[in-house]
Amino acid sequence: MCVYIYWSKLGIIYQSILSATEKMSPCVPKICVLHKILIVWMTVVATLSCLGHAKCEFEGIFNFGDSNSDTGGFWAAFPAQSGPNGMTYFKRPVGRATDGRLIVDFLAQALGLPFISPYLKSIGSDYKHGANYATLASTVLLPNTSLFVTGISPFSLAIQLNQMKAFKSQVEEFHHSSNQQELKRLPSLDIFGKSLYTFYIGQNDFTSNLAAIGVGGVKQYLPQVVSQIAGTIKELYALGGRAFLVLNLAPVGCYPSILAGLPPSELDAFGCSIAYNNAVVDYNKLLKEALSQTRGSLPNGSLIYVDTSSVLLELFRHPTSHGLKYGTKSCCGHGGGAHNFDPQVFCGNTKVVNGRPVTATACSDPYNYVSWDGVHATEAANKLTTLAILNGTFSDPPFPFEQFCDLHSIA
Repeated sequence: MCVYIYWSKLGIIYQSILSATEKMSPCVPKICVLHKILIVWMTVVATLSCLGHAKCEFEGIFNFGDSNSDTGGFWAAFPAQSGPNGMTYFKRPVGRATDGRLIVDFLAQALGLPFISPYLKSIGSDYKHGANYATLASTVLLPNTSLFVTGISPFSLAIQLNQMKAFKSQVEEFHHSSNQQELKRLPSLDIFGKSLYTFYIGQNDFTSNLAAIGVGGVKQYLPQVVSQIAGTIKELYALGGRAFLVLNLAPVGCYPSILAGLPPSELDAFGCSIAYNNAVVDYNKLLKEALSQTRGSLPNGSLIYVDTSSVLLELFRHPTSHGLKYGTKSCCGHGGGAHNFDPQVFCGNTKVVNGRPVTATACSDPYNYVSWDGVHATEAANKLTTLAILNGTFSDPPFPFEQFCDLHSIA
């Protein structure tokens, strides 16, 4: 698979450029450094362009994450979902915590793959093109509490990794037994080395303890979070995985669910929490550094860090510049005002507040919003974020999918 060769070579060249520029004398003009980098980059692109037939052809996606990429795993385990989730694209609830498609859905469509089935969904699933282990409320670190106490999912990243190991083992077992009926919905044996492994997880590790220990307390165990992600990637590499795409932590300081309880003095010029977003920056820096170090352990692999946080931050700050209207206001919620979020009544729920029933309803135009329910992005925001991922602008090292892959429309 030429894509892995490209990613691997690009990573080596990228690291070489960084090392070379760091060793240069301070007296060398920056323009010369940039010129040399440009020459090397153009050489790489020109060489790859000459290959002509060298296109990335991912045969599947294996996803690890939380509600930002859960395509139905949580609701398969704990059936209780109701509307208005799914109202935009699917026209009904389909296990996604948004009005339509998620980033992982758009990535699958762009690569010409079907939507990835949840590992936990027993009916109607097809695993020929991968599996999705993400579940709503999942954390990177093992939870020390119960779902029914704090709402944290029992399916942490370590559990999701074990599920992946079990899946691979069972696929191999069925192929060796020649069970033709079961093989109809299972992938080929070589899919594990020809798939894209995606990670979008860590938000719940950050937000679930904010009320109890504050931003300062949360920051103390963030190194453990990034270490767990790096360790998981190494284990997946040992299982045969070769291409890894890691999305960083979103700017939770712009989430309506966070902002609804903060005084104006703690907000920046765009109405986002200064302290929370500064902590997000610190976490993302740790994650980027950890992944950079991890690349050395993946000699024939490719590990891409994606700064989706910057993409979403831009949408929250300047929604109208990207065809949207509302940045830090929820589409689905209750209370109106600047954020339309009430912590007592979450999207789609009805509760008695001050002696009367109150329902958190959805707006009629979610395509104008960045935030769906105060915690999750709308399909419109997810699509814009996916487009940014595909053009490679926010990737480290850079990988423009749209330049090196035969992409399909995600309209």
